Amino acid sequence: MKLGSLLTFIFITSFTFGQEIAVLKYKGGGDWYSNPTALQNLITFCNNNINTAITQKPETVETGSVDIFQYPLLHMTGHGHVFFSDEDADNLRNYLISGGFLHIDDNYGMKPYITEELKKVFPNKDLIELPKNHPIFNIVFPFPDGLPKIHEHDGKRPQAFGMFHEGRLVLLFTFESDLGDGWEDEVVHNDPNEVREKALKMGANIVKYAFEH
Repeated sequence: MKLGSLLTFIFITSFTFGQEIAVLKYKGGGDWYSNPTALQNLITFCNNNINTAITQKPETVETGSVDIFQYPLLHMTGHGHVFFSDEDADNLRNYLISGGFLHIDDNYGMKPYITEELKKVFPNKDLIELPKNHPIFNIVFPFPDGLPKIHEHDGKRPQAFGMFHEGRLVLLFTFESDLGDGWEDEVVHNDPNEVREKALKMGANIVKYAFEH
């Protein structure tokens, strides 16, 4: 079986068994494991509000592993250094062009590293800022101003960047927003309910968009 056919088969088989999310474990020494309660809280919110049935405890998958093809949505976060080997980059590229979706949430300090490493994945593509009217901002919950600001760092506006393959958004990079902090248990950051709700609603939009596109 050719590689493309194999990857398509893996995706079809995985989707038959449900819609799942995994945390992406990458090389380079960055804290890929940050925000440990975030994804579980987002999954609970999605299961309660947008009719998903995602397994409550997300798995962890390594960038170079074939296991990433079991998940229609991968979530990646951290504060600093990221490194993709050539094998990692090839695997991630095949995942994305075969129907997968990667959400990268900058937990502060990640942008210079991930921007460089994504060039290994898609040498001829750039991160493009999404307009406020992109469907990901209103697929379930409306965000007329685009990506919400959850935590303040440098006084910069929140930005959502994407990469596209054959017209499909395959990668979302959320910057100066810190959605993952807003998904964390309330005691972690002591965010008010309205801030956490805003983060979770935007997260639910991302999940629904990834599962349906």
